[in-house]
Amino acid sequence: MAQVQYSGTGRRKNSVARVRLLPGEGRIMINGKLLDDYFGLETLKVMVKQPLEITKTGDKFDVEVKVEGGGFSGQAGAIRHGIARALLDADGEMRHLLKKAGLLTRDPRMTERKKYGLKKARRAPQFSKR
Repeated sequence: MAQVQYSGTGRRKNSVARVRLLPGEGRIMINGKLLDDYFGLETLKVMVKQPLEITKTGDKFDVEVKVEGGGFSGQAGAIRHGIARALLDADGEMRHLLKKAGLLTRDPRMTERKKYGLKKARRAPQFSKR
């Protein structure tokens, strides 16, 4: 018999996370590692767990994540976005809670491109009178 699962895709900066929610006791696996082993910073762990804590479903689902691209901060944001979307797939009644917390909105901030004549996106070469 097929196991019930819910999926969601989250994005942040250059990171993309594919999230699956399975009935379970609250284990979070990211790229085959436990959450505590994958993220070193406590703030990133809290960020990943945020949608589960807001909806009080932390002990109802096991979370399996495949994430790639970007750095740790972007990956944590992508996972959070993906979990929120998967929870919405699991139960549409949670939409109000997730929307109010701002977890369903994709963060549009990206790195600004480098412009010609400048050293970085906005950094101009040092000025010298002589």
